[in-house]
Amino acid sequence: MSMTSPKTLTASCRCGEVAFDVVGPSIVSAACYCESCQEAGRRIEQLAGAPPVLGADGGTAFVLHRKDRIRCVRGGERLRAHRLKPESTTRRMVASCCNSAMFLDFTKGHWLSLYRDRLSDGAPPLEMRVMTADRREGVALSRDVPNYATHSGQFMWKLPCAWAAMGFRAPKVEGVPA
Repeated sequence: MSMTSPKTLTASCRCGEVAFDVVGPSIVSAACYCESCQEAGRRIEQLAGAPPVLGADGGTAFVLHRKDRIRCVRGGERLRAHRLKPESTTRRMVASCCNSAMFLDFTKGHWLSLYRDRLSDGAPPLEMRVMTADRREGVALSRDVPNYATHSGQFMWKLPCAWAAMGFRAPKVEGVPA
């Protein structure tokens, strides 16, 4: 019987100054169309030289991973938090060197939502679209994956399952400022 090591992906900013190692399978790969993700995407895209955050259809593609499977290996000091409101528990971390959106962090949660475009080759394919009721008017979505008006039961089930597998911990990500 052969032993295989867990799959490792790299997430890096466009210029390569900030990088993360991501080990093991993702929780889910989804595109979100909620008003908050759309607004945050528009704001981040306005930063000087920022690469796109929003897809052509207005969605934001994320790959969710457990926090205990991600570590910053380079450039953590370059990460800057962007919040829609100062009191928000959700922060979107951007690499200040090239204004690449790196991840969304629900700070009380046990997962990180990595922006899919930041992941190296081998990132999991899109599994679903969520919060599609909030998509821009006139946007017709492909039916290549399930489209859910809100969060799907499958999406919501995967999060507590991942948390249970972590022993109900919500660790900090190594190398990321608090």
